[in-house]
Amino acid sequence: MIKQIEADVVVVGGGPAGVNAAIAAGRSGASTVLIEKYGFIGGMSTAALVYPWMTFHTTDGKQVIAGLAQEIIDRLMAMNASPGHLRDTVGFVNTITPYHPEIYKVLAVDMLKEAGVKLLFHSFVDHVETVDNRIQSVQLTSKSGRIDVRGKVFIDTTGDADLAYLSGAPCLQGRDGDNATQPMTMKFRMRGVNLPAVKQYMIDHPDEFYKKTPFSELADLPLSGVLGYFKHWKEANLPINRDQVLFFTGPEDDEVLVNTTRVQGLDGTNVEDLTEAEELGRKQVLMVAEFMRNNLPGFEKASISNVGAQIGIRETRRIDGQYALQVEDVVQGRHFDDVIARSGYPIDIHDPSGKGVTAAWVKGDGAYDIPYRCLLPQTIENLLTAGRCISTTHEALATTRLTPSCMATGQAAGSAAGLAVKHGVQPAEINVAELQAVLERDGALLK
Repeated sequence: MIKQIEADVVVVGGGPAGVNAAIAAGRSGASTVLIEKYGFIGGMSTAALVYPWMTFHTTDGKQVIAGLAQEIIDRLMAMNASPGHLRDTVGFVNTITPYHPEIYKVLAVDMLKEAGVKLLFHSFVDHVETVDNRIQSVQLTSKSGRIDVRGKVFIDTTGDADLAYLSGAPCLQGRDGDNATQPMTMKFRMRGVNLPAVKQYMIDHPDEFYKKTPFSELADLPLSGVLGYFKHWKEANLPINRDQVLFFTGPEDDEVLVNTTRVQGLDGTNVEDLTEAEELGRKQVLMVAEFMRNNLPGFEKASISNVGAQIGIRETRRIDGQYALQVEDVVQGRHFDDVIARSGYPIDIHDPSGKGVTAAWVKGDGAYDIPYRCLLPQTIENLLTAGRCISTTHEALATTRLTPSCMATGQAAGSAAGLAVKHGVQPAEINVAELQAVLERDGALLK
C-alpha cells in the first residue's frame, strides 16, 4: 500500500531556497509540504558546511537582499547565533554573514512549522508522475515505504534540478561545449586557531594575501575571512589544483571554516562520480589540515573539528527556462520588468579544470535583477524552481548560486506558488505586479 499525501504546494529540497519557498508558500495560506532527503534542514549550508552567507549587499554596502532572508538573520542574531552582516576582510565582497549552522537547523524548522508547513525528512524523490505537461505527484522512497505526494504547484529547490529533470522539463548542465561544471569542495572546520596571530601576520605580510583585502581597515575590523598565504601554498606544492588558501572565521572565536579543497572533472548528478568525489575530498581535507597546522602562523595547535556530511557542490543541472539570465545581464546590472529578486554578488567561476577563479563585478548601481521567467521551466506548467537550478547560463550561475540569492529566489517561488493556488492558475499565468507587491510587502528589495 502506497501512502498518499495531498497539499496545495509541494517543495522538494530543504536547503536555504527550499526553506524560504516553503515558508512563503505556507504564510500565503496554501497547504504546503517540504520534502528533504536528510534528517535536517539547510542543504549545502549545513550538510556541506557552506559558510558564511555572502552577500546581502553591493560592493558599496547597499543592501539588496532582505525579506525572509533578513528575518532569518534577525532571529539568529536574537539567539546569539549570528553577528549579522560583517565587513568581508577577504575583500571579495563588502559584507559576509556568519551564522551558527546547528542553530539555523532548529530555527528553520521552527519557522516552517509556524507557517504550517508539513515536513517529510529522510525522504528521497525518485519518480515524478506527469500528465499533460503537469506534475500530478512525486513518489518518495522512505524508511516507512513508498509515499505519493500530490499537489497543485511544485517547487524544485533540489539544487540539482532533480524534480525538473524527472518531470521531463528541459535541463542544461555545466558550460557550453563540454558540459564541465565548477569543482566540488569538501569543507571542514578547525578549532584551536590563534586568530589574533593570523590577523597580525596578515598586517605584517600584506603581499602574501588577496590584493583587495582591506588592510587599511584591518586593525579595527573583526577578522571574518582570509584569502592568500600564496608563498606557503606554492612551496607546499600539494596535489590540489588551487592557487591559495581560503578560510572564514567562526562561529567560535578559535574556529575557522576552510574552503580550500578542490575536486574537478566529476559529475555531481552521477552516483559513481559522487562516490569518488567524497573519497577524494576527505583525503584532501586531511592533507590541507596537516599543511595548515605545520606551515601557517596561528595554526600550530589547530585540529579538525568537523567535516561536511557531504561534499559541497557548486554546479550540476539547471533548467532551460523561459529566460536564461546572461552574464551581460549580471555585469551590466540590468533591470527587468518582472524582477523578483536582486543580487550584488559578482561573477565567481571556480575553474572546472584549472587552478584559478574568474571574477567580474557588477556595474551600474552594483546590483542586477533576477527575472521571474528564470524560475519558470519550459513545458511543465505547474512547476517553479528556485536556488541553484534556476535558468541561467553557466557564467551567470556563478553568482545566482550563492546562498542569499537562493534565499531570495526561494521566497519569490513560494510567494508565486501561493498566488497560483489562490487564483486557481498556473505559475506562468499569475500577475507579476501582484507578486512583486507581495514580495515588497514581505520585505524583499526589488528596486
